[in-house]
Amino acid sequence: METPRERWIGRDAGPVVRPYAMTRGRTRTRGLVLDLVTVLVATGRPPGERVWLSREQRGLLELCRRPSTPADLASETDLPFRVVQILLEDLHHYGLIEEVQQARPADRPDPRLLMRVLDELRRL
Repeated sequence: METPRERWIGRDAGPVVRPYAMTRGRTRTRGLVLDLVTVLVATGRPPGERVWLSREQRGLLELCRRPSTPADLASETDLPFRVVQILLEDLHHYGLIEEVQQARPADRPDPRLLMRVLDELRRL
């Protein structure tokens, strides 16, 4: 019986890697909900001795050295958004990234004031 050959997209591209192979077979996150605009940043902690990070996870961790959103990370790594969510959940579980807390509603400007500014800008 002949073993299946690797499928290559192009000479320089390398073999096709299925998304579930990058996520160790998972297709959904386990609990952490990261939407498109959740801001994440690396904690600076080193991975534990028993933590093995994939090439994709190391790349995401490097990109998280500056605050980034999952949407930006998916775009920069050219990975499907769901794959990025699962890989980021792993990094969060290992304590390597954390969510940046956004301003509380009390710290935000009054929506009526913003609407008034918008109305005035439209008049210009």
